[in-house]
Amino acid sequence: MMQATRDAYGKTLLELGKQNPNIVVLDADLSASTKTASFAKAFPERFFDMGVAEQDMIGTAAGLAASGKIAFASTFAVFGSGRAWDQIRMVVAYTRLNVKVVVTHGGITTGEDGASHQANEDIAIMRALPNMTVVVPADAVETGKVIRAAAEFNGPMYVRLSRAMTPVIYKEESCDFKIGRGIVLREGKNVAIIACGIMVGVALEAADKLAAEKITCRVVDLHTIKPIDKELIIKCAEETGAVVTAEEHSIIGGLGGAVAEVLVENAVVPMARVGVRDTFGESGKPEDLLVKYGLTSGEIVTAVKNVLARKK
Repeated sequence: MMQATRDAYGKTLLELGKQNPNIVVLDADLSASTKTASFAKAFPERFFDMGVAEQDMIGTAAGLAASGKIAFASTFAVFGSGRAWDQIRMVVAYTRLNVKVVVTHGGITTGEDGASHQANEDIAIMRALPNMTVVVPADAVETGKVIRAAAEFNGPMYVRLSRAMTPVIYKEESCDFKIGRGIVLREGKNVAIIACGIMVGVALEAADKLAAEKITCRVVDLHTIKPIDKELIIKCAEETGAVVTAEEHSIIGGLGGAVAEVLVENAVVPMARVGVRDTFGESGKPEDLLVKYGLTSGEIVTAVKNVLARKK
């Protein structure tokens, strides 16, 4: 089954709106794309379309949060992380206000919209902010759990979602999402593949291919980039002796960088990062861009074999 994580966001937000009158939603003239439109239709008095003014949206969300509301502010990832960064830093993160910046269209699978709309740096930008929690769910089911957890969590949060339809990995009853705690989807002893977002499904595909070659992979959904699950990363490194990360993001400062920071201080093992290699994207079909920029199961397989060759 295929479903876009942004669709799960819209559905869950509507359900939460019925349950909690303190939830308010803001958007920057993109509600049809971010899927906040269903909330706007059901609760027009609690929805604020700020127009093409992301900085104003964040400032208004902060004011609503300071008044006791749970504010969800949505736009595309490239605008939410970049254009409004100063406002997020000063009036949300610094003041620890209860604002959830939930962005869609993360990564290169934004596709034909091209480099101007493809955020490959947003995880790095957001995780550098003190007090900011950063989450990248793997599929639509996990997205629903993330949004519900975000509504209950008191503090700033950045949630990154995708435009493209992607495989549903979890069943509702099997997704045990907790902020800051990674999920081991498959056990293995030769290498740990640690992934987030749409690359979790790709990591599972790679593990299947490697299993045919008698290489067993531990596959981890490390949905929370910050606070990162240090204990799980160290455990994976110590028990498998090799780590590969996979993300639809630049390898600089994202999941790969965060995992490397943990390992270099605690458990140095051979490691490789699969992700966008310090470049802007381009316009194209999402599936073609994933191949061009090396975000495939084949690239993960190659990375695994490389780190295994470096094991002592």
